[in-house]
Amino acid sequence: MKPLMPLLFACALMLPCAGAQTIHAVTEASPYAALQDGKAAGSSVELVEQSLRKAGLTDYRVNIYPWARSYDMALKEPNVLIFLIARTPAREGLFKWAGEFMQIQYHLYKLKERQDVAVKTLADARNYSVGVMRDDVRHQYLQTQGFSKLVVSGQNIDNFRKLVNRQVQLLPLPDLDAAQLCELEHFDCNRLERVLTLHELSTSLHMAYSNATSDEVVARTKAAFDKLKADGVVKRTMERRP
Repeated sequence: MKPLMPLLFACALMLPCAGAQTIHAVTEASPYAALQDGKAAGSSVELVEQSLRKAGLTDYRVNIYPWARSYDMALKEPNVLIFLIARTPAREGLFKWAGEFMQIQYHLYKLKERQDVAVKTLADARNYSVGVMRDDVRHQYLQTQGFSKLVVSGQNIDNFRKLVNRQVQLLPLPDLDAAQLCELEHFDCNRLERVLTLHELSTSLHMAYSNATSDEVVARTKAAFDKLKADGVVKRTMERRP
């Protein structure tokens, strides 16, 4: 029992203790995370929960919020684990990175019937209204590229409805998101046209802790996730059809 006493004493004094705080894992609705019977579920949720359990961090909860809320929590609160978050140079020092899920590629889509929208270059795209999600990597990237006609929404589904209803002219999406949104909205995906690949926005999706989270929690989570990745679990799970 002696080796446990210092740890128990530290926790009792409210000092940092890996098992003493509730981990609040947050994400947005996506093909990899959704509410099912009032609970967060999906391939990314499954991997986060497996990682936390393997790390011995069993006091956790997972919630799906609009992206801007999840992002703000991860910036400001301790013990917040955000996923799936794009890792960019601008975000590098804002979070403690704990594992890469997958690579991702974004494309600009339009309605195929909109002959008034002609895009061959990024400069062309600046002439049109573009639906983006608040504080998402696409929002941040297009702002840096001088886009002035950004229409900001809280969720991807809102942007998609605006595209369908001709309230915006372009929408940046990965292919899988486009397919899922078509399915959710009972919309024929053949009516969408991919007009431009945003090569500079090619990135990877990760999970990351808020900077106020202890390094021990981050290290334990990363080690557990890395083991799942080495065993092929991450790849198989993320490739599973939602």
